[in-house]
Amino acid sequence: MGETPFSLVYCVEALIPFEIGEPSTRYTQATEESNEEEMQINLDLLEERIETTFIRMAVQKQIIERYYNQKAHLRYFKIEDFVLKKVFQSTRASNAGKLSPNWEGPYKIQGLAGKGAYELETMDDKVLPSNWNDVHLKKYYF
Repeated sequence: MGETPFSLVYCVEALIPFEIGEPSTRYTQATEESNEEEMQINLDLLEERIETTFIRMAVQKQIIERYYNQKAHLRYFKIEDFVLKKVFQSTRASNAGKLSPNWEGPYKIQGLAGKGAYELETMDDKVLPSNWNDVHLKKYYF
């Protein structure tokens, strides 16, 4: 973002120990008055540096959000729609091989549980104990 965390916290650039041990022109030319004046200027510019950093952070978040929204393919289902749910490795039968199906169902959508989450029921009208995210569902066509 153009600023180091150290400079944002302490308002000065970090010096490595080698630079501290060796007297530099910056160190030799420094006086108490010039140091106080420089610190006052840094304090005056601190708010501006913090604001520009927050603006950069907001712009970066907007770019990330735009990228996500371009790539996200949200699915919307209606109540009473039929869907297939994804079979996970943990729910797959122990003797199932790599040719076992990746989707199981069909299930009927009973209700909406939240943003992108659905309550499912089997064809025998038994409600599944957990809610399912729309990423793990796909529409079933008869």
